[in-house]
Amino acid sequence: MGTAALVLGAGMVGTCTALHLQSKGYNVTLVDRREPGQETSHGNAGLIQRESVEPYAFPRDLGHLFSAALRLGADVHWHPQGLWQMARPLWRYYRHSHPAAHARAAQAYSRLIAHALDEHAPLITATQSNDLVTRDGFRFVFRTQRALDEGLQRARRLQADFGVRHRAESPAELAQAEPALRQPLAGAIHWLDPWAVSDPGTLVARYAQLFVARGGRIVQGDATTLQARGPAWSVHTPHEGQLEAPIAVLALGPWSAAVVQRLGYRMPLFIKRGYHQHYQGGATLRQPVLDAERGYVLAPMRRGLRLTTGAEFAPIGAPPTPVQVAKAERLARELLDLGQALPEAPWLGARPCAADILPVMGPAPRHPGLWFNFGHGHQGFTLGPVAGRLLAELIHSERPWVDPQPYSPARFV
Repeated sequence: MGTAALVLGAGMVGTCTALHLQSKGYNVTLVDRREPGQETSHGNAGLIQRESVEPYAFPRDLGHLFSAALRLGADVHWHPQGLWQMARPLWRYYRHSHPAAHARAAQAYSRLIAHALDEHAPLITATQSNDLVTRDGFRFVFRTQRALDEGLQRARRLQADFGVRHRAESPAELAQAEPALRQPLAGAIHWLDPWAVSDPGTLVARYAQLFVARGGRIVQGDATTLQARGPAWSVHTPHEGQLEAPIAVLALGPWSAAVVQRLGYRMPLFIKRGYHQHYQGGATLRQPVLDAERGYVLAPMRRGLRLTTGAEFAPIGAPPTPVQVAKAERLARELLDLGQALPEAPWLGARPCAADILPVMGPAPRHPGLWFNFGHGHQGFTLGPVAGRLLAELIHSERPWVDPQPYSPARFV
């Protein structure tokens, strides 16, 4: 029997951390209040984004800032309560989005993204999940020639600097590739490397089933009750009482901020919320599409066509304000016959972000046995297996295959 470990949070990052620790001989218990993959990992656009080598920066051009300030577009929205509560980390986020600082962050970020496909692949094979995955990439579509030219300039730079493959598509080539688009567009950038998942929550659930099949345990419990009990870490569960282990991994995504604050850490963490809505009975797409000038994604899913919104800056417990869904739907109907929205409220989820745009992965600076694995922003679904492997190697005192220093929690202490 190996060393006991608790992994708190059963999203993509937590589930993959549990799998990688298990592969190194640890006796792992995965704890969450819900079934695996039911929170943020369920509601995203289902993309494993090999092309996303640059983390999302705070918009800095005046036109975009003006639109965001007045809440005019569908790509950015803000909740008044959120701006007040998150003012300090958002200011730091703005500063770290300066081109020079952002370029440095991209160097560290890209080293994680580079391994995303290679780390997902064996898990997809082991869980027989190829029925969920297509490997044909996805598209940025552009309404104006100017935006397309700027997008292509960036795409050529990313290919030269990071090896990210793309293909430029003319209006005729785009219309042939996606015949359901109902109006001519300026063209598209077809990112060739990403994979699309038609049911991201189910993929996480299958990874979790693999963990159980290999001897792991999944226990329902409130991971936010984490506390130190002598040399061990303890968490409360309603059916098994207190669970204890010398090693605990905090992988609670957007709920991590409250726990680390209670433990005495002041990290510049904030939340970006996002919404989705499903549509059936209309046209369909062959591949996911980002409307690059409007900031929403349309992705074919098992439940129909999923429309996902941009970012909403709001506290995690703020009431839903799904105005972005309505705006994005109007814009999407210009391009595609969506059909009818399913008769359910738009889904709402939260993305965990750090102000310096890099995830937080490594040992808790002042608490032996406690490890952090959160803050992956828009890319927790993409980076889950990479983050899980890196943290398991650190916990097991192995030499990690990626330099962990840029992501260390100690950078905030």
